[in-house]
Amino acid sequence: MSQQKPSLVDSIFQDDEQEAFRDHIGTVDSAGKRIWIYPKKPEGFFTRWRDIVSYVLLIVLFGMPFIRIAGEPFFLLNILERRFVLFGQPFTPQDFHLFVFAMITMIVFIILFTVVFGRIFCGWICPQTIFMENVFRKIEYWIEGDANAQRKLNAASWDGTKLWKKSIKYILFYGVSVIIANTFLSYIIGSDEVIKIITEPVQMHMGGFIAMLIFSGVFYFVFAYMREQVCLVVCPYGRLQGVLLDRDSIVVAYDFVRGEPRTRIKKNKLAETLTEDAPKIGDCIDCKLCVQVCPTGIDIRNGTQLECINCTACIDVCDAVMDKVDRPRGLIRYDSYNTIAEGKKRRFTPRMAAYSIVLLLLVGLEIFLISYRSSVETLILRTPGMLYQKVDENHLSNLYNYEVVNKTNREYQKIEFKLIEHDGEIKLIGKEPNLGKSGQASGSSFIVLEKDDLQGQKNPIYVEVYADGELIEKVKTNFMGPIK
Repeated sequence: MSQQKPSLVDSIFQDDEQEAFRDHIGTVDSAGKRIWIYPKKPEGFFTRWRDIVSYVLLIVLFGMPFIRIAGEPFFLLNILERRFVLFGQPFTPQDFHLFVFAMITMIVFIILFTVVFGRIFCGWICPQTIFMENVFRKIEYWIEGDANAQRKLNAASWDGTKLWKKSIKYILFYGVSVIIANTFLSYIIGSDEVIKIITEPVQMHMGGFIAMLIFSGVFYFVFAYMREQVCLVVCPYGRLQGVLLDRDSIVVAYDFVRGEPRTRIKKNKLAETLTEDAPKIGDCIDCKLCVQVCPTGIDIRNGTQLECINCTACIDVCDAVMDKVDRPRGLIRYDSYNTIAEGKKRRFTPRMAAYSIVLLLLVGLEIFLISYRSSVETLILRTPGMLYQKVDENHLSNLYNYEVVNKTNREYQKIEFKLIEHDGEIKLIGKEPNLGKSGQASGSSFIVLEKDDLQGQKNPIYVEVYADGELIEKVKTNFMGPIK
């Protein structure tokens, strides 16, 4: 029985020699030494749109800390003071469950998005890619030139020109890192505090100044030295690709069916190469420009790889080459493995449907929880270790501690507590509480009930909480009485 001839897909992607690239990353040689990447400056349709998206996101990133809604920052994540603001709406530690569900929803969204669209987040939205490719890399191109010029400059001896260019580049790198660090701090402690650290004497804000220096140093190290290693080694998202992607996921892919076998040709030799008697050749002319523009140093023709961040630079340069050799564009494009290998149309798989259902349920739950989130949260607990007290022959009292948390930008001048379903009285210890914007009030009070209303040692009671005459919450607690 004759052995079946292996398919083109098998011959390309299942051969051990072809798969050897997966045994190491392209930025480290066999001795373990780092290979510095000099990507060529990309140009084309996707690059222009990626630049536009990046600049819009940069404007949002640097502008958001200065946006105010009703006096509150648009977004604040002050972990130190446990103060959180989203879309101008304050959130307290009591709303922690909302953040938990929001994080779960975001993780499921990332999983679903990756299953369908691959690592497109990394190439278009990730801050690491945006800053590296659209800020620091552009500064490098402006000062040192394109890839070949950078190689020559780094290989050259230290003279006045090299010293001047390197000094200017790294000074600008550190300056941008300082701006990023201050913006990052603005999301944690607020833009007002950051402005104080910048404008007031250093000794008045030594802790904030040291934090700014540390963050600046970290960002400088990441973008001046670590660069693509953050995506390859540090970022866990890239590692998740292996379990998230399948053969129906949309990724930046090389059409190996159309491109193989590769043949070096020139435009003026194309006509004679494509004669009817000539053997079948692929559209890939093996120019290796897709490798030269890759910011992580991979060869996309080897297939989907951990290092690929879907930046589309290889798509643009390949399309330009296809135009020059009179071949159709799209040899490298956004597509799925099954579409390329088997000509199947993209479909909505059961896996995608399952993730979508879970995502919709989580989003619905989050919307429900936020919609029914109380503007003021009250906690009334009986003071631990205290028994009931006898007021007179017909009445008993319990001592309670209360805490009222204002989750809004509104200020309440008067907080009142009223018993319902029982005849009794609430006696506050001290003055009546008031609530400032996003503030809280706490204190103690006695609740007095008639003996005849008590059913035993543990009696549930309900207290209505009023703010400036408006009912804001109904709270349940327990009243301790004698054992019957």
